[in-house]
Amino acid sequence: MKDTKKKIKVLRPKLDYDLDTIELSEENIMDENIFSFGTISECSLEHHEAESMTFQHVIFNRVIFNKIAFKRIELTDVSFQNCDLSNVDFSEALLHRVEFINCKITGINLSEATLRNVTFKDCNGQYAFFSYSNCKQVAFLQCQLTSSDFKNSSFIKVKFEDSNLLQAQMNFTNLEGIDFTSCDIEGIGVNITDINGAIVNPMQAVALSTLLGLVIK
Repeated sequence: MKDTKKKIKVLRPKLDYDLDTIELSEENIMDENIFSFGTISECSLEHHEAESMTFQHVIFNRVIFNKIAFKRIELTDVSFQNCDLSNVDFSEALLHRVEFINCKITGINLSEATLRNVTFKDCNGQYAFFSYSNCKQVAFLQCQLTSSDFKNSSFIKVKFEDSNLLQAQMNFTNLEGIDFTSCDIEGIGVNITDINGAIVNPMQAVALSTLLGLVIK
């Protein structure tokens, strides 16, 4: 049987793994600062705010972000590995070739962000906030996205694979061509027009039939 699933290729960060160490501190975390070609490891960032910072060719490894607001941050060729980004404010961010691997992103704020070639793998993203985001070539792989918010987002070549989308909110987001067959979408918040053309399995189709006002006997 022919596989009709669309192949979505998401580019990984371009990284040199022989990188210098970057030290972040209150003195250098400031608006519009640029950090390039380095690793930030085994540390905790506490109570920092800055706008329009840039990170290029950077690896974050086991970094804890606590009460961090980096609005309009620009991330290019960046890898987050085993990090805790719970409740981080990355609103209006620009992400290009970025990956989040085994990260805690509970409550992360990526509203109004632009995401290009971004991968979330094995991440806990409960209550993650993506509303009004613009996503192209973005993959959510084996992620917990319970009660996440994708309302009013733009999806182009986005995939959800083996992920939990229980009670996720996707109202006013065009889901045509999005394959949900390997995911739990029980209680997903969508409008009839949003779900038109989405790919679901028979059990999911029955659950979504309530949007049409149907009663299944």
